[in-house]
Amino acid sequence: MKRPLTLLIALTVAVSGCGGQRHTDKKDTGAAVACKVAGETRIGIATGNTTGVYYALGNAYATQITEATGGRVKASAAETGASVQNITQLVEGKYQLAFALADTAADAVNGTGSFKEKQPIAAVARIYPNFTQVVVRADAGISSIADMKGRSISTGSPNSGTEVIANRLFTAAGLAAGDVKAQRLELGKSVEGMKDGSVDGLIFSSGLGAAGLKDLFASGKGRYKLLDVTPLLPKLKAVNPVYDVAPIPAAAYGTEGDTPAVVVPNLLLVKNDVDAELACVLTKTLFDTKDKLAAVNASAKDITLDKARRTSPVPLHRGSEAALNTLNAPR
Repeated sequence: MKRPLTLLIALTVAVSGCGGQRHTDKKDTGAAVACKVAGETRIGIATGNTTGVYYALGNAYATQITEATGGRVKASAAETGASVQNITQLVEGKYQLAFALADTAADAVNGTGSFKEKQPIAAVARIYPNFTQVVVRADAGISSIADMKGRSISTGSPNSGTEVIANRLFTAAGLAAGDVKAQRLELGKSVEGMKDGSVDGLIFSSGLGAAGLKDLFASGKGRYKLLDVTPLLPKLKAVNPVYDVAPIPAAAYGTEGDTPAVVVPNLLLVKNDVDAELACVLTKTLFDTKDKLAAVNASAKDITLDKARRTSPVPLHRGSEAALNTLNAPR
């Protein structure tokens, strides 16, 4: 009997020594925050489509987290369907950090919209804004969301924040379920459909300069156009006051002029009981390495300390609060 017991002990030691501790095994104890992670931790970051901004910044952020902690926190980014899926799988423990739109995150903490019950999440910080970019083929005869009735429109990946906003735009425009031939496609497939004519238009919520959209506009000057959907803003704000308006500069995609767009902030999320030391390190690294993130995608330039705390109704994690205090972020 001694030999099997010895083998079992050896295997247990070997397994426990591999890969370090996942931070989900270490919950917040409520102790004072020093902004230091003890031991080794591995975290997965839920992002979005490979041709979108979440994915580009998520990979860059993962690299910065790993480097800033000397490898104590080993981070890696994964492609996902974005906001709704990200929050669901964050709560399930598949990922430990997630990008999400603020309107979807608000639904999550309130247990509304795509969520049947309140979700145990907290914010690391408010980051850059997402632009609701509505693109149509110039020859499709579409000048508004209402004109999309009976047309083939990509509403983004299933369970994405884009899909949430797309459906809210249809409702605001007076379109009923089934009025639009919704194609639940990730950005790469949406772009392919626009190019081959199988898709009349697409809706995509992201930071500016998404690789897929840049490719689409570069593929044929004058073949595609951005729509101004801001006349629907009052109805969107009645659903969630977080919606706002900002211009998509002509330089973003080489259009003839700026296009007004509906915007919504992005949040970085963790589970609300995650170790405060980890939350602190993640927040501090975000702002300490912001310039390096902006070198990957310019959207990161809009990550600012003065807006970092504006995550309501999603609570700011106390570890992130501690980090922002050391960074002197405005209250």
